Amino acid sequence: MKMKLIASALMMASVSFSSVATTELVNKAKAENAQQGQHNRTREAGFKATEQELKNLKAQLVAKRNKLQAQNDALAATFSENEDVLARLEEQLRLETGSLGEVFGVVRQNAKEIQNELNTSVTGVDAQSYNQQIDDVIAATTLPSMPQLTALWKAMEQQIKASGQIALTPVSFIDGEGKTQQVDVARLGAFGLVGDAGYVAWNGARQETKSYIKLPENGPTLASVSSLENGQIASVVLDPSRGVMLEQLALTPSFADRLQAGGVVGKIILGLLAIGVIIALVRGASLSVARQKIRAQLKNPDQPGNNPLGRILAVYDKEQNRTVEALELRLLEAVVDEQTSLEKGLSMLKLLAALAPMLGLLGTVTGMIETFQVITQFGNGDPKVMAGGISMALVTTVLGLIAAMPLLLAHNILSSQAEGIRNILEKQGIGLVAEQAEKATEPKTTQPVENAA
Repeated sequence: MKMKLIASALMMASVSFSSVATTELVNKAKAENAQQGQHNRTREAGFKATEQELKNLKAQLVAKRNKLQAQNDALAATFSENEDVLARLEEQLRLETGSLGEVFGVVRQNAKEIQNELNTSVTGVDAQSYNQQIDDVIAATTLPSMPQLTALWKAMEQQIKASGQIALTPVSFIDGEGKTQQVDVARLGAFGLVGDAGYVAWNGARQETKSYIKLPENGPTLASVSSLENGQIASVVLDPSRGVMLEQLALTPSFADRLQAGGVVGKIILGLLAIGVIIALVRGASLSVARQKIRAQLKNPDQPGNNPLGRILAVYDKEQNRTVEALELRLLEAVVDEQTSLEKGLSMLKLLAALAPMLGLLGTVTGMIETFQVITQFGNGDPKVMAGGISMALVTTVLGLIAAMPLLLAHNILSSQAEGIRNILEKQGIGLVAEQAEKATEPKTTQPVENAA
């Protein structure tokens, strides 16, 4: 019984506890729901405010777009109207100007030519009064005005007059040390400027002068040009190319430069030529002395001297008691000995004359090999790169021919002289043999035999 009461009490207690708990949960849920509803209403109000702002901004942008579109349409209409107006004006300008456009082109072309003349010609030293007007004509985008056209033909007239004048004018001169100083030069028309030492190069861009590297022989100087300025007649070396030939003159190689271009082979050829010339001079002097001694010996054959003919006569005096055949062989031996002495060195001359062209050919082949090597390395776009090898090839060929010709000529002349001396010796030897043979064949004198009575 008690147990039932306890159980009933427990059950009632649990029911009351669960009821209380449920009530608390419901109240809590209601409170949270109310709080969430308040939050949602706040957010919704914010969304609506943002939506309203965006709608206002859209309205502003649409209004601005409509305004810009209206402006664009107005500008497009204005542009179209301007194009029509411009086309009508251009057509009107073309009709009114007519051929003046071509005239304007010709005027600008002539102005550019005069400007180039002033920048490059020596007349720009002092004849340049209309430079600004010419620059204005070149830079103009409209038809030239009458003052500009007047300045243009006056500039032409000034250049024409300056080309026929000899005028003394000061210029800036750069000396060999790089120092700039003011000097007086004489302008020979449009051909060149002449200073104290000769022609000077004019730099129109920098308005200064400098000396040429090499000047022509008998070239004009400031002192010699002064006589022309005073009206006196004198010959003057002029450069009609306005300095181009004077610049090329500095590039013209001298004799030493050409020999240097021959290289080692060229020096060998010159050495052989020098040796050959020495041999030719020595042998020529020796043969000349021998001919003079032979002429003197022919005038006095009874006294043999120290010369080729004298030695032949000495052999005859020594061997004249021999038979004709033996004497002939002795004289022939002496002539052969003298011929060997006379022709000494001539074979070397002939060898050098034949060797010089071969060395020239060797230099040619060597120079061409060097040229092809340069072409392999740098290509053939720049001829200056190949000029060294080709120059060496040509110079050695010329040196070989130059060395061979005088050596061949000397060999021929000396051989002819030696041959002439040998002919004299052979002729005299044959004469001596003939004289000896005549002596051997003379009949002996005999006593007449008396007949017996």
